[in-house]
Amino acid sequence: MADEIDVETVAADLRRRLARQLATDGRLHSPQWRAAVEAVPRHAFLPHFYRESDAPGVTTWEPVMPETTGKAKWLGLVYSDETWVTQFNGHDIDWADPQPISNATPTSSSTMPSLVVRMLEDLGVQDGMKVLEIGTGTGYSTALLCHRLGSGSVTSIETDDGVARRARQALTGSGHFPDVLVGDGRVGHADGAPYDRLIATCGFRGIPPFWLEQVRPGGVIVTTLRGWMRSLGLVKLIVTDESASGWFSDGDPSFMIARQQDAPTSLGMLPGLDDGTARKAAYGPEILSRSGPAFMAQLAAPDARFFSTAIDGGPVSTFVLDSITQSFAVLAPTESGWQVRQGGTRRLWDAIESAAATWEEHGSPSTGAFGVTVSRDQQTVWLGNPNGPQWALSS
Repeated sequence: MADEIDVETVAADLRRRLARQLATDGRLHSPQWRAAVEAVPRHAFLPHFYRESDAPGVTTWEPVMPETTGKAKWLGLVYSDETWVTQFNGHDIDWADPQPISNATPTSSSTMPSLVVRMLEDLGVQDGMKVLEIGTGTGYSTALLCHRLGSGSVTSIETDDGVARRARQALTGSGHFPDVLVGDGRVGHADGAPYDRLIATCGFRGIPPFWLEQVRPGGVIVTTLRGWMRSLGLVKLIVTDESASGWFSDGDPSFMIARQQDAPTSLGMLPGLDDGTARKAAYGPEILSRSGPAFMAQLAAPDARFFSTAIDGGPVSTFVLDSITQSFAVLAPTESGWQVRQGGTRRLWDAIESAAATWEEHGSPSTGAFGVTVSRDQQTVWLGNPNGPQWALSS
């Protein structure tokens, strides 16, 4: 049969090809990490997964596995620079009879290799360093760390017991034996502290205070900060005596939010048609989805979410709802632009418009112009320098 291939031989060739492409694209620089990409068998961590269907309509994911997709196609997908979903809604998948999945939220995945190696290179590890990884997932990035530093230098925390069990099995099968623990990554692992480096492969609303205690002064934290509306981006922080500061990276990488920080199920009470006070809006709802302004909106309204819908057959309006303070903003189209109605203890749209205007006044900078300073008591994102415009992070 055409698909009777030597999986290990083909996979080794595909790993070298992937490493070469990442290097050519400027995403892989270190010879040590290139050696790790060429050595670690990603297919051992992705024996099956889901990819998004390109069919129109409701978003649907289709299973990919060598038994049904074919070994050659499966391997080709495994070693492409893509993120592949391995779990939905926190439930294990019956891989004896996998079915297409719709109306579901991905809750575990194997992140695209270019982003994985970008974060690992940002970590700046050296021989002999101890690393704490938050979010084991499939275990692929854990294996890269083990290849680079040795299994004894790596501790990884996964919140899902089933995900952790499968990662341990894949790691062991690949010859790596790090400590893989099940728990809340926000707490870290004090018994193994201090760590030289900490890397998180899920998004957090702020930097957990335990991380500041467990990473030694001069150590590095690399993680993604995000909110309930969108990702803020990748940050690299240098720790100094239970505080830390650093910068966002350019670009817009995003990870699933840590499960312990999922948004509340309820959006809160929808405002009535006459609730709040109205004014002409300086910006319409499009700023909630444009990269730069949306970054600012997330900073300005860290506890908010939004959606658009038509009410009672009227025009489509956009609702911005803060489920913590029960504040709201409703944007509705008019003949001359947009009108906003606001209510509650926070004027959400005032804050969002102010943040967007500040961004424009400073030349519409990329995320790389923003920095972060965190301590146990306060966490702040700033523009330009620590004395510039500031926005508080949620914890």
